[in-house]
Amino acid sequence: MKITILMPALNEEESIVKTIGMIPFNFLKETGYETDVLIVDGGSTDKTAECAKSAGARVIISRKGYGRQYIAGFKEALGEIIITADSDCSYPMEEIPELINILISENLDFISTNRFARMDRDSMMFLNKLGNKILTLSTNLLFNSKLKDSQSGMWVIRKKILDIIRLKGTGMSLSQEIKIRASRNFKTREVDSTYRKRVGKVKLRMFADGMDNLFNLLKLRILG
Repeated sequence: MKITILMPALNEEESIVKTIGMIPFNFLKETGYETDVLIVDGGSTDKTAECAKSAGARVIISRKGYGRQYIAGFKEALGEIIITADSDCSYPMEEIPELINILISENLDFISTNRFARMDRDSMMFLNKLGNKILTLSTNLLFNSKLKDSQSGMWVIRKKILDIIRLKGTGMSLSQEIKIRASRNFKTREVDSTYRKRVGKVKLRMFADGMDNLFNLLKLRILG
């Protein structure tokens, strides 16, 4: 089975090679998986693309925007199963085989991870944690869900469901949108995971992205 490990990137030359190097390629190969690494560059002005290619990844260019990058990447993914992560060393690539095993053994269509289960103490600022908790609570209230981390960016997805859920988000709100839409029609689960301090400059615009996510939650609840 072929899997695609998909990561958006924007000026991540400090971390991209290390992040790709964290993927357990040998173990995945030994357990029967062919691994395709796809980096979606949202207009980097540094050497992110060159560094990613030197580490063996495919690179495509997208318009800037977290959601736009993912939607572009989903179209180019070669794997039957897609695993997502950020390209800043913050997500646990070593947990990929376990996550795939859960997806297959439990016959799931989508998995999202809960970063708060095993989060390093210095990996997220207090205000970011607070904003995440507010957005997660809002998501649960508006959509009758039981998420612990609505903003996590590490997912495991059967590619075949993506044409059905039809994602629309162009920015950070895609992270919550994909969880909501997937849970409506498919078998999903949230799995406890790890989260570490990112390498490189923080790209999140705390207030602007938080308000945009909240607006898009309300929009999704009203318009579907």
